Amino acid sequence: MAESTPGGQAAVRLTARAAVAAVADQDSFRELPAPEGEFIDATAGQDGPIDWEGYAESRARAEERTGERESVVCGTATAGGTRAVIISFEFGFLGGSLGERTGDRIEAAHRHARTHRLPVVSLIATGGSRMQEGMRALVQLQRVARQSALTGAAGLPRIAVLRDPTTGGGWATLGAGADLILALPGSQVGFAGSRVRPADTDPAAYTAEAQLAAGAIDEVVHPEELREALSLRLGLLSAPAPGAAEPPGSLGRTDLPATGWEAVRRARSPERPRAAAYLDAYFTDRAPLRGDRCGGVDPGMLCGFGSRAGRTVAYAAQGGTATTPAGYRTAARLVRLAGRLGIPVLTLVDTPGAANGAEAERAGAGAAIADLFAAVATASVPVTSLVIGEGGSGGALALAAADNLWVTPDSYFSVIAPEPAAAILKRGHEEIRSTAEQLRLRPQDLVELGLARGIQGPGSISSTT
Repeated sequence: MAESTPGGQAAVRLTARAAVAAVADQDSFRELPAPEGEFIDATAGQDGPIDWEGYAESRARAEERTGERESVVCGTATAGGTRAVIISFEFGFLGGSLGERTGDRIEAAHRHARTHRLPVVSLIATGGSRMQEGMRALVQLQRVARQSALTGAAGLPRIAVLRDPTTGGGWATLGAGADLILALPGSQVGFAGSRVRPADTDPAAYTAEAQLAAGAIDEVVHPEELREALSLRLGLLSAPAPGAAEPPGSLGRTDLPATGWEAVRRARSPERPRAAAYLDAYFTDRAPLRGDRCGGVDPGMLCGFGSRAGRTVAYAAQGGTATTPAGYRTAARLVRLAGRLGIPVLTLVDTPGAANGAEAERAGAGAAIADLFAAVATASVPVTSLVIGEGGSGGALALAAADNLWVTPDSYFSVIAPEPAAAILKRGHEEIRSTAEQLRLRPQDLVELGLARGIQGPGSISSTT
């Protein structure tokens, strides 16, 4: 059924079991048994833990209307052949609200996932905590958040699918706290529901599309594409493989630059292959990870997980533009997630440097770069780096592995670009080329200096240290 959402786009509303059917392989869903004592509880025959008048009748009507005993249905299923625990909300049951028994079910589902080493998929449609249970309902958010965190700490993937609506504590725990977040088009997504927002607020800000633009979710997926999208991500995140990723072969020129300035010009050439071309050539399938979860997206930083010769590799690739704070935070998020899941990381370095305008400074450029340096330096999985274009100072170095760095023939890496270097040294424009030579920034210079392990040819290593 379609509902009109504040953003104006029709959103599809699915029941809990219809949502499961939309993502699971046919006939694969098996419901988990209800937690012990669920149906002999404080709400049986009375009005709940805080004696809310009429609560028992409301529950009875919700059960009759939906055929469910609670606002979530939990079980196991396969999606694309990958087995997972499924938590699916029933919005028709008291607005998909979280009460004590909801918390019981979600906790049991996460415990089952950890016991059996299964990823968790949350199909969310909720208005938040159940008012009729008061603070006993609100504290379920702490309980749910803890269970999700324990599952993540156990190295198991958590994927959320945001349905219409996803608001309140459900969004702020199982939704926003997931490793990867998908959403159905037009879905209402936001911490504040439509009845409690400021009267003069922009309703379009509370949509899946707005959250995607703000870096809060990874992708908006149409219902008919949901099973394939989820299957791809489950397969990628559930198949870690030990060992470092191999560096891609060069897609550009194979001859080495004769001078430093030639290296700079070749790296800046619009004809040189960019990150997207390298990722397309390297992976057979890819699933993007977008946004810094702090309100920002950098289109010049491509992150995600891909399949390479049957194994999963995480990637963070600069696209040749100045990297913004959101880009650094997104890359750090990717590296840390890959480490927790045991997935090796490939980084592609290509930036003239960090964005250095006033907006970038206000957005915390220094802290964002520092965070990425720390994520790469402390990564618990191997990180492989390839410089495919410009290696502009610390803005590029933050993405580079210290002990597994490779370069292509049409790249350079420098402590600073030749032009600002000449300006700092009070040299004239005519001395930019000689400054480039002094900086020893060519790919072969980097190998000779012991900074790069080798120069990548078209498909193989052409020289090594």
